[in-house]
Amino acid sequence: MARPDLVIFDCDGVLVDTEPVSNAVLAANLTRHGLALSTAECTAMFTGWSMANVRTEAICLGATLPENWIDAVYAEEFEALRQGVPPVAGIPEILDRLDAAAIPYCVASNGSEEKMAIPLGQTGLLPRFQGAMFSAHSLNTSKPDPALFQAALAAFKMAPARAVVIEDSTLGATGAARAGIPCYGFAPHEGGTDLAAVGARIFKDMRELPDLLGV
Repeated sequence: MARPDLVIFDCDGVLVDTEPVSNAVLAANLTRHGLALSTAECTAMFTGWSMANVRTEAICLGATLPENWIDAVYAEEFEALRQGVPPVAGIPEILDRLDAAAIPYCVASNGSEEKMAIPLGQTGLLPRFQGAMFSAHSLNTSKPDPALFQAALAAFKMAPARAVVIEDSTLGATGAARAGIPCYGFAPHEGGTDLAAVGARIFKDMRELPDLLGV
């Protein structure tokens, strides 16, 4: 891929290592509501999903969820995230390289802006994304719908081929493909075959990314 003019990062699992905490909370919550799932099962099933879609699928699988379930599970998740999560190793250095190369970047997530702000704020990354956060909740869409990425492109007045997406979920990689944006698939814990199947170029260590981006 050519050196991009815009880098669009996913948040959870790409910028900040929130997935273990978030999926542990989700597993415990769904188990209380009649759908017994482990953290590993929730990770495999729901990584990259919007909470609205998680709710729909969980009910189909047998969970009994109250009307206010999304607000309630987010409250539990936010409280757990406030205990602290680290940035993904290598991310601060990548952002430094992008700044030095004058390449803009943003974050596009199926999570809410409030959810993104908690770990980004704790890790000191939040100021670097001020005015450049695109949330499925705010835009009333969710990956794999390409609209989330298209909103980011429009904000930066960028052609799809000149941007690149950094994702760790098949939903995100699929959304990038549908938007016509090249995608790097971050797969630190597994082979990444699912990401590769939807067109992402796989890499295993975030510290590889500067070379891949040409910075």
